[in-house]
Amino acid sequence: MIKHITILGGFDKNGNQEKISELKVCSGEVLAVVGPTGSGKTQLISDIEQYAEEETLTGRKILINGQPVDKPGKKSLSRLVAQVSQNMNFVIDLSIKDFLLMHARVRGISNPEQILPELLYVTNLLSGEPVTLTTNLAQLSGGQSRALMVADVAIISNAPVVLIDEIENAGIDRLQALKILTGQGKIVLVVSHDPTLMLMSKQRVVMKNGGMDKICQTTELEKRVLKDLIGLEEQVASLRERLRQGENLGAEDGIKADVEEKERRILWQEYRYTSL
Repeated sequence: MIKHITILGGFDKNGNQEKISELKVCSGEVLAVVGPTGSGKTQLISDIEQYAEEETLTGRKILINGQPVDKPGKKSLSRLVAQVSQNMNFVIDLSIKDFLLMHARVRGISNPEQILPELLYVTNLLSGEPVTLTTNLAQLSGGQSRALMVADVAIISNAPVVLIDEIENAGIDRLQALKILTGQGKIVLVVSHDPTLMLMSKQRVVMKNGGMDKICQTTELEKRVLKDLIGLEEQVASLRERLRQGENLGAEDGIKADVEEKERRILWQEYRYTSL
């Protein structure tokens, strides 16, 4: 059982020691990995996925429950990390039911038929157009594929560590996906440029020039701003669904922003580079 993982700092792209020498993430927590494109976000996720032992370009070391992972142990831990990315499509010629049953049997789940209704419910909760168990995987859109994989990771894979790479553009209800995964007590690391996802995390690590540059704890002010952002997104989602259904909008359908200008200004001044 993985209770926490620890990232021991290595070096940035210039060979300088990372400013963050140790970063710990516990079960049930979300860590946002933020920073501009090319700042090293994906490499950090890769180091965690590989259980790096100072052999990667960064020289980082990953500890599991405070202990290093020996090389023979890496193979047994490979199933304890699952990844959901924005680029995910199926080419296999199977129905959703056959795919899920096959994966459940590989994972050693007894009576896999019993979990199919829950898997289908979670998939359709996250995706737009609903699917059925008889739907062929090759017919799924990108968003439906990712919704299915989130359900699979949450229920079948049962991996205690989940790596999420920029799912804000994945065509699914990303906030609901994050709630489902963290509700399972998983360690969730989210690579994102989305301020809403960033603020849903307990803390965020700011990447710069390939190194961990700063740790930002989510403040009470940011939690209030998060509520406003979620409210705005719910309004946008409602309007989007009505337009998808062929409705016309009226004068009363304008978006109301409740975030105070002062709070916006404070956040921008303090954390402007985390939202690049």
